[in-house]
Amino acid sequence: MQKVIPALRITDYTKSKAFYVGGMGFQIDWEHRFEPHFPVFVQITKDEMTIYLTQHSGDCQVGGLIHFFVPDVDNWYDELKSKKDVQIIEPPNEDLEGLRMMTVVDPDGNQLRICTRLK
Repeated sequence: MQKVIPALRITDYTKSKAFYVGGMGFQIDWEHRFEPHFPVFVQITKDEMTIYLTQHSGDCQVGGLIHFFVPDVDNWYDELKSKKDVQIIEPPNEDLEGLRMMTVVDPDGNQLRICTRLK
C-alpha cells in the first residue's frame, strides 16, 4: 500500500491530462477547483500508484522528480514508446546498481523514473 502521495506542479491541465491519461495510462480519480476558472488539483492513479497534479503555484515548483517501482520496466517501455504524448528521455538501463529504469518527462519538465528492482 502506498503511504505517501507525491504532488507535481503542472501549468497547462489540457496538456498534462493528455500526457498522464492519454499517454501514460493513468485514470483521473477526482478533480477539484474552488471555482470553474480557478486552478485545478487532481488525483490520478495507475496500477495502485497515485499522484496529485496541481496548478496551484504555492503547492510546489515545476521540475519535480518521482520514482515509480513497477514489476517490469521493459513492459512499460514497450507500451509507452509509441505514444505521441510521451517523451522518453532515457530508455531502460541499469546505470544505477540494483535498478533497471527509464525516464519520462511530462509537459512541464517533471521527471518520472519508472524502475524495476533487479534481483
